[in-house]
Parts: sequence; C-alpha cells; structure tokens
Amino acid sequence: MPAMKNIDAQEFSRALLNWFAAHGRQDLPWQQDRSPYRVWVSEIMLQQTQVATVIPYYLKFMRAFPQVQDLAQADIDEVLHHWSGLGYYARARNLHRAAKVVMEQHQGRFPESFEQLLALPGIGESTAGAILSLSLGQHHAILDGNVKRVLARIFMVDGWPGKTAVLKELWSLSRMLTPKSQAGDYNQAMMDLGATLCTRSNPDCPCCPMQEHCAAYRADRVSDFPGRKAAKILPKRSVQMLMLVDGRGGVMLEKRPPSGIWGGLWSFPELKLEDDLSVWLQQHAGFAVLEIRTLPERRHSFSHFQLHIFPRLILLEKPGLQVLDGDSRVWYNLSQSQKRGLAAPVQLLLQELKEELK
Repeated sequence: MPAMKNIDAQEFSRALLNWFAAHGRQDLPWQQDRSPYRVWVSEIMLQQTQVATVIPYYLKFMRAFPQVQDLAQADIDEVLHHWSGLGYYARARNLHRAAKVVMEQHQGRFPESFEQLLALPGIGESTAGAILSLSLGQHHAILDGNVKRVLARIFMVDGWPGKTAVLKELWSLSRMLTPKSQAGDYNQAMMDLGATLCTRSNPDCPCCPMQEHCAAYRADRVSDFPGRKAAKILPKRSVQMLMLVDGRGGVMLEKRPPSGIWGGLWSFPELKLEDDLSVWLQQHAGFAVLEIRTLPERRHSFSHFQLHIFPRLILLEKPGLQVLDGDSRVWYNLSQSQKRGLAAPVQLLLQELKEELK
C-alpha cells in the first residue's frame, strides 16, 4: 500500500471540505429535502450515468414515486416507463424489487442500518455508504468511480481498479481518509472533485485543492492513473426489428423477458439477420401485407457487445387475428402517451415511425 506517512488524514479532509464549501455542488435535486429514499434513488441513477443526464429523470421519477410506498405499489411497466432512455434497466428492476422488500420487511420505513441496506437488491457497499452518509451523516466510506480515480492518482495506485487487489487497496485508503464527522460532506466532496476537476481526461490540476497531496501530479503522471482495463474488441450482433403497423396506426410491441438485455421492456419483434422475413410473416397467420420498407441501419452499444439494428417497416392491411392485446404482445397506439418501458433505440424508432406515418 502507498505510504500514508506523507499525508495527514485530518489535513487532507480539511483541505477537501474547505474546497467543497466554496466550490462543491450543493444544489442538486437530491440534496434538497434529503432522506435515505431520495438519496437512494439518486445513487442508483448515478451508477454509470452522468449528473446532467440524471437530473431530469430524477425529477420526473420523484414526481411519480415521491415515497418508497408509491414505488412499491407501482406496476413495473410504469417504473420502466419513467426509466426509459436512462439505460442499465436492471437498476430500475432492482429499485422496484427493493421497494417491495422495504414494505414487506421494514413496514415501509427505509432502512437506516448498513447491513439492512446491503441486503436490498442492487445495493452494494459503496452505495449503502453513500446513502447513509449523505442522508443521515453516518460514518461510512464510499468508492464510486470518481473516488477510485481521485485516490488512484493521489496515491499512484497501480493497476486497473476492477482487479481485486487494486480495489482492496483503494477501499483501505478510502476508509482511512473518511473523517468521522462530516462524512457526508466529505464523500460528496470526493465525488464532486472527481466529477469536476479530477476528470478522466483533461483534469484541471492547477485548480485542484489536493494538488500538493497528489503523487501522480508531482511525478507528472496523472494520465497514467487509474490503470486501464485491457482493451477488447466488442462482438457484433445483428437483428431485424419488425415494425408491424396495422390499418389503424398501431404498431406491434412485444414484452421482453424479465432478465437479460432490456429485460421487462417493450420492443419490436426481432429476427436474426439471416432469417427470412417472408417465412416469419407466413408463420404468423392473419397478416395481409401492403408494403415492406427497409430503413437505414443503426447501432446501439452495450458494455459487452454492439447491436446492429436493421429496421423493417411492415405496413399491414389489417391487424393479425392472432395478435391481440395481452400480457406479452400489444398494439401500441402512436398517437397516445402510454406508460410502458421502452429502450432508447425503440423510442427513437417509434418517434421516426410517427413522423413517417403523418
């Protein structure tokens, strides 16, 4: 572990807190009327997502589900509808599941103990620490992506933070430096520092309050930390998305399985690129096809593969008799707002389709 003897933990936290008081972000929506529930929702949304993107989603989500009881009682389709476009939809499903656990096991009171929080779906050690320190001032360390980057640079911690040994070292540093008092402000300050000055690229070292403590800055090696994961070529998957439009202007959507990519969301029927569309249409009796148009290819990147989408617009004379509104397949009315969870590419295609059919 990097030596701590050159850094006084109290001096370190004092410098950071002084900077935070003058320059930190203190007017974010989840910082107003703080409660464990409100901070929890924000922390889950902020996983893998930038603050500027999260803010409008958070405001809309909290209007729909102001209390944990509202979230627990909501239908999962409504929850996913308010999450649509934010990505990483397992986060929304875990929020919904956790809210139900809070109602069933904690009588609707959001847990205020670290162990109880860790037992909820989708909450890890850093998220639990953030919820309790930011909302209640409890003394817990955190280690989100911003904090990992700040600590890796200040202490020149070699290696990719995803490795067990590196992660253990960073957790040790975080726990040592987190002050017993003002832990919430300190944790917010660390996150703000990483988000605004100690950024992944083009960090603003001259304005950084921790400059004199930073080993990477002194060695002129800031860009070397944190270590990067070995690059890999993402595999490619190709699908046909079938945009079947009936004679009344409805478009067919299918509900995806609850787990996996876009789990629980509504999407278009899909075919492998090599599958024959005419065979699929024959197998689904009741379709009288007027016209088939091939729309331009588009791409959507996931963390572990790249999806190549080939949309097929299929205009029908009348809806298929075998395709009725139900639990897994519906005719979606483009002219009416409906509370259904839609993946971002599906939302965009529906919007294009709406313009196309005007």
